[in-house]
Amino acid sequence: MSPWTRLAVVVGVMVVTIVIARLIDRRIARRDLPPEAITRYRILRRSITTTIIFVGLLSALLVIPQVRAVAGGLLASSAVLGIVVGFASQRTLGNFVAGLLIAFTQPLRLGDSVAVDNTEGVVEEIGLIYTFVRIENRLVIPNETLVSDTIRNSTIRSREKVAEISLQVPLGRDLGAVVDRLRALADDADAFVQDLSGDATVVVRAPAPDEAAAEKLERELRLRAYDLLRAEGVYA
Repeated sequence: MSPWTRLAVVVGVMVVTIVIARLIDRRIARRDLPPEAITRYRILRRSITTTIIFVGLLSALLVIPQVRAVAGGLLASSAVLGIVVGFASQRTLGNFVAGLLIAFTQPLRLGDSVAVDNTEGVVEEIGLIYTFVRIENRLVIPNETLVSDTIRNSTIRSREKVAEISLQVPLGRDLGAVVDRLRALADDADAFVQDLSGDATVVVRAPAPDEAAAEKLERELRLRAYDLLRAEGVYA
């Protein structure tokens, strides 16, 4: 095989590899997904594209006899090479693995408002090695840092909320009995005395599935607590 033929094969393999990578990337990108899924797909797209291009480049280079000879020598000393490359690219590989962990564990997502080292911004891009946070400029953070350090995410919040109301009860009343009765106002409700300045301040808390349900439950708890305390003679 002549050198020009080998060159044509190398170029052809690379062109086909790039076309396949672009087609797969566009296919994956054509989705309307929530933030958590978009983050996973973005990392997945980059990983697949990088793998395809790497395999294509390796396949193209192996067409050249000199490269095959070098590859055989490298494979013969693969253990030593692996150790050397491992030490040389330890941080890069760590950042790559951290990027995959971020994509699937979701400590932060695209569009989330986060604070890292007292610097607040919006997650703009999550790459294979770095994550970009938009502030006045762009904050570039290694993925390994995001996995190992503490991040405050103001966007991701628990869907479970708590309905809470406060009641004023005269100190002359049996507070223990009042608290016990108030605990029966809702399922899994808790009641406790928060303050004894002037009248006693009794707090009632009950879990709710979301914020809207918590607001509705708070309105109901106020009415139930008023009716209960009035029936008990606490309120005249």
